[in-house]
Amino acid sequence: MPRPVKCRKVCHFPNVLEFLPADDTEKKMPIVLTVDEYETIRLLDKKGYSQEQCAESMQIARTTVQRIYEIARKKIADALIDGHPLKIEGGDFIICDGQSSDCSFGGCYKHEIYQKYAVEKGEGIMRIAVTYENGQIFQHFGHTETFKIYDVEEGKVLHSEVVDTNGSGHGALAGVLNALNADVLICGGIGGGAQTALAAAGIKLFGGVSGDADKAVEAFINDTLDYNLDVKCSHHEHNHGEGHTCGEHGCGSHSCH
Repeated sequence: MPRPVKCRKVCHFPNVLEFLPADDTEKKMPIVLTVDEYETIRLLDKKGYSQEQCAESMQIARTTVQRIYEIARKKIADALIDGHPLKIEGGDFIICDGQSSDCSFGGCYKHEIYQKYAVEKGEGIMRIAVTYENGQIFQHFGHTETFKIYDVEEGKVLHSEVVDTNGSGHGALAGVLNALNADVLICGGIGGGAQTALAAAGIKLFGGVSGDADKAVEAFINDTLDYNLDVKCSHHEHNHGEGHTCGEHGCGSHSCH
């Protein structure tokens, strides 16, 4: 019986999920790069990590990193040389929630957030996060600089607080929300990559919402919130793939540690 695959920790979900040739008239079969394969490319080639550092970050063996990386490089080479579309989706992964003290070798902002917020959240509390600016729902998820979080129990807001994202961009914001132990996100526009990352983290999305943040949370509690199931991010609609719910194929829907 084969050993179960260990989930690979991903700290930065990809911002763009699909790359197409300029001339796509041949409609070649897309090559699928999994999210964990993408993470090895990001850490080794973009960040300049060694294989040992990459293994520590993803919480897997160095030999596993080497194998995943070789597969990823081959897929990217095939896409570039033979002109195939490249999609990033699926894989065996979990979104970083900041629990590990050695995440990014001691420099992970998500770990600071997790220590402060996730540990304090009591049982029976629903934590709602809202993209926030000057009392209003900020309309571009990937550029939000602050979340306002609301702890709700039995239909009442027990506590609310504004949290700085520390400049985290598109791919890292789902990890920030995961570190906050958020259950729900209310926002304006949001791209396909971010939606997929939230699904992987098990965070329910209510997008396409505008106006006063406090009133939106009140409406959510009363089950009267007006939101858009098919929300898109107008800033990125041209280059974000639709993706899929990572929990279906990754580690978001079952326990992996």
